[in-house]
Amino acid sequence: MTIDIIWSYPPRVGPAEGLDLTGFTVVAADGTIGHVDREADPFGMRHLVVDTGVWVFGRSVLVPVGVVTGIDLEERRISVACSRGEIKAAPRFRTDSETRDQDYLTRVGDYYHRLPPREPSTA
Repeated sequence: MTIDIIWSYPPRVGPAEGLDLTGFTVVAADGTIGHVDREADPFGMRHLVVDTGVWVFGRSVLVPVGVVTGIDLEERRISVACSRGEIKAAPRFRTDSETRDQDYLTRVGDYYHRLPPREPSTA
């Protein structure tokens, strides 16, 4: 996958225009990550800010939408093509201002781009 694709929903996966994903549960290949706090798209670098609750000591993580493999509207669940450990090892998200920091977003994109590809899920 090219680095630009990491910031765009894969074909046939993206939500309907205007759909608010806030509160959707985010699930990795090996378990729940947390809940969507918000979605942002600065510089065309669309991503989800996910509140991990107690899983990563109450911090949030930033997940590019290019790793989303499925959105189940009925279950309000988003599946991603990475493990909990891979998400935890991503460049640390500390402050909301980082969602508008192009250098930080580039580092995040580079990290997720280097992860091994996975097959899309049905949900």
